[in-house]
Amino acid sequence: GVPHEMKDMLERAVIPDLKRRSGDPSVIVSRTLRTWGESESGLNERLDPVIHRLEEAGNPTLAFLASGWEGIKVRLTARAPDRAGALALIEPYEADIRAELGSQVFGTDDDTMESVVLDLMRSRGLTLGLAESVTGGLVGARITGIAGASDVLRGSIVSYASQVKFEVLGVPEGPVVNEPTAVAMAVGARRVLGSDVGLALTGVAGPSEQDGMPVGTLCIGLVMPDAEPISTTVRLPGQRQQMREFSVISALDLLRRTLPAG
Repeated sequence: GVPHEMKDMLERAVIPDLKRRSGDPSVIVSRTLRTWGESESGLNERLDPVIHRLEEAGNPTLAFLASGWEGIKVRLTARAPDRAGALALIEPYEADIRAELGSQVFGTDDDTMESVVLDLMRSRGLTLGLAESVTGGLVGARITGIAGASDVLRGSIVSYASQVKFEVLGVPEGPVVNEPTAVAMAVGARRVLGSDVGLALTGVAGPSEQDGMPVGTLCIGLVMPDAEPISTTVRLPGQRQQMREFSVISALDLLRRTLPAG
C-alpha cells in the first residue's frame, strides 16, 4: 500500500493541485424547485428564455422531473470548486425561475406539498378536517406520514359511499360528483371533526363515469374560518391510481394557495 506520509501529501497537495491545473471543478450541487399547477411541456415553454440562457452558459444545467404526487421538479445543477461557488452560479437562475412561475413553486429540495401545508397551517394556528371520497383516505395518509401532523390534522372522514355523505356529513341527497357536494362535505367535516378548516374531495377515478361526469373529474371543496366556501373542478389525467394521487396534491395545493399570508 501507499505509505501514510505519501498518502497524506497526495491528499493535501498533489491531488488538489492536479484538479486546479485540469480546471475540473470538484463539487456538484443541485437545487430542486417543487412545482404544481402546470404540465411539464407548459413549464418548458414558460421557462424557455431561462433555458436558452442556461444552454449558452453551459453551467448550471436544468432538468425537469415529473414525479407524480411529488409535483414536477425543476432541478438546477452546477459544478464549481466549492459549494458556495456552485450556489452562487445557481442563485440568479433560481431567482428567474421563481419570478416566472410565482406561486406554482410550492417548495424546495426535500419539501413535499403536505409538509409545506402542515407548516403553513401550524404557523397560523389552524386545524384541518378532511372528507375524502375519491381518494379513500390518501390525503390523510400523506399528512399523517409526517411527524407532528397531530398539531394540525383533526381527522379524516372517508365518506366513500354516497349514503355516508348524506348521513354523516349532511350532504343533500342527489348526485355527488359536483362542487356543491364537495362544499357540503367540507362543511360537514369541519362540523363533525371540530376543525378550523374543512377540505373535501369527490370525483371519478374510474373505470367508468359517475353521475354523468367523466373519469378524471375531481371536485374540491374548501371552507376556511369566516370566509365564503371555495370550490373548483379539475380534470386529471391517468389511470385510477394516478388520478387519485394527483387529486391529493391538487386539493392540498388549493388549500396552500388559499391560506392567508402571514
